[in-house]
Amino acid sequence: MDSNLANNLTGNLGVSGLISIIVSLICIGLSWWSLQNLKLDLFIRHPKSAQGKLLQLLLAIVLGHFVSKFLLDYLTWSQMIKYMF
Repeated sequence: MDSNLANNLTGNLGVSGLISIIVSLICIGLSWWSLQNLKLDLFIRHPKSAQGKLLQLLLAIVLGHFVSKFLLDYLTWSQMIKYMF
């Protein structure tokens, strides 16, 4: 009985981790895509240089992380509503 519960728990944790990774990568990709339209030449000297592209990548990672964290938190909160009643 305890072995079955442990297997279910580890399986659910694995699925949750996989969903988190996929949502995070999708949000980072969408952030990268949306940042392509940003005029970085207003803020940095050489936006086409390696440093400019690295800055754009880091901005996409940060923005994507915050968006995915919000979405995953919202999903968790919406699943907790069933415990109210």
